[in-house]
Amino acid sequence: MRNTRADVIDAALRVLDEHGLEFCSMRRVAGALDVQPSALYHHVPNKQTLLALMADEIVRGVSGDTPTKLCRSLRSALLSIRDGADVVATASAFRLGASAVEASLAEMVGADGARTLLLYVFGQGQATQTQLQAHALGALPGESDPTRDLASDLQASFDRGIAIILRGVTGEA
Repeated sequence: MRNTRADVIDAALRVLDEHGLEFCSMRRVAGALDVQPSALYHHVPNKQTLLALMADEIVRGVSGDTPTKLCRSLRSALLSIRDGADVVATASAFRLGASAVEASLAEMVGADGARTLLLYVFGQGQATQTQLQAHALGALPGESDPTRDLASDLQASFDRGIAIILRGVTGEA
């Protein structure tokens, strides 16, 4: 059976989720599809394009009719896959692909407000993923309260940060 571009993107996302961005190589993606790495280049010209396509897929379902809802939806999408925040932030930084999320936010809060919110969501998403992974491994120093819900604490912190930014951007929360 011949693979499609969608198969390559799905395989890349599976490799990302299993191994993380550092080990998400074209060779490993090809291995997941049981093909030679050169076969991937029939579907994507290079790894940067694959990264952009992965980012587009990660954020595909992001929606919201307010900046807060849109940012929460984006954060959820970023956290849904290991290193998802890194992939989307990298694609955004290099302006790989089109960002419907940024365009939607720009309509709501202007271009500068949209970029500020995106950078906050990306950074907070990356920090959250790192903290949750470290927590799962028992690697966070001072984690002596087993009843602490780290994910809820991080979500509350995220919400406070969005509110602060929106007060500055729009004059409202």
